[in-house]
Amino acid sequence: MHAIHKILKCLAAACTALAALASVPAHAQKAGDNVVTAGWFNIQTSGHSAPLTTTVAQVPINYPLGLPGTFSAPGSSLSTSNANTVGFTFSHFFTDHIALTAVGGVPPEFKIYGHGELIPPGPAGALGHQSLGDPALNPIITKARQWSPAAMVQYHFLEPTSSFRPFVGVGLSYNFFTNIEVNPAFANSLNSNLGAILAAGAGIPGPTSVHADASSSWAPVFNVGGTYNFNEHWGLTASVTYIPLSSTSTMTVKASDGTVLSTSKTKLEPNPIVFYLAASYKF
Repeated sequence: MHAIHKILKCLAAACTALAALASVPAHAQKAGDNVVTAGWFNIQTSGHSAPLTTTVAQVPINYPLGLPGTFSAPGSSLSTSNANTVGFTFSHFFTDHIALTAVGGVPPEFKIYGHGELIPPGPAGALGHQSLGDPALNPIITKARQWSPAAMVQYHFLEPTSSFRPFVGVGLSYNFFTNIEVNPAFANSLNSNLGAILAAGAGIPGPTSVHADASSSWAPVFNVGGTYNFNEHWGLTASVTYIPLSSTSTMTVKASDGTVLSTSKTKLEPNPIVFYLAASYKF
């Protein structure tokens, strides 16, 4: 009987301890708190661009070649690869539910793939055209580093005592590209075909060169996710973000003296969906 009494007493003490632990509020975010996260961005892009539109230098030979000043290449397009990178966020809670969040990270590197043919209309097309979709020439842009700093206002549901708090957010991002590198195989092919015809027509003999650029842009940011708090300071955050991103991609062919022979442009809309998984720290 004495042993049973001791067991019952221990069970009662354990139940009391568990009840006391359950009554301790979870350490979630509240007004005045700051939260930093560090983790992994997985960036998924989609879709192809519109057909490329090319503008060529106005030289006398254009007329007998039937080459207009501007032409479109039906079936041509560009697309963007997916990417992964390290990401960071910093949030300040102005109330128990509303936070302002800044988003940054290591700028991801993307590849740009070409599709279809860049063929001038009329007799000029028989003299020189450029394949964009040749696997041996792709990706036509081997590296383009994207910078997308963003700021969001987020609303966190449930009470600060909740261990798990879902959130939604909306904000604005500024997007621009650096370190854009053209695939040497594609550049050589373009210079040997369309570039050589344009240079000869302009009366500027010698090698041509290819340059690529992408315009900067502002874009809205739409965000949904949640944070699970393990203790007073540490937690785990997961989110999904959609950015309706649009950028004008430009490819320029120049003669040996720097004269612009042609400029091909298209609007690229990768519309990335960004998945984020990160550790969070509150202070």
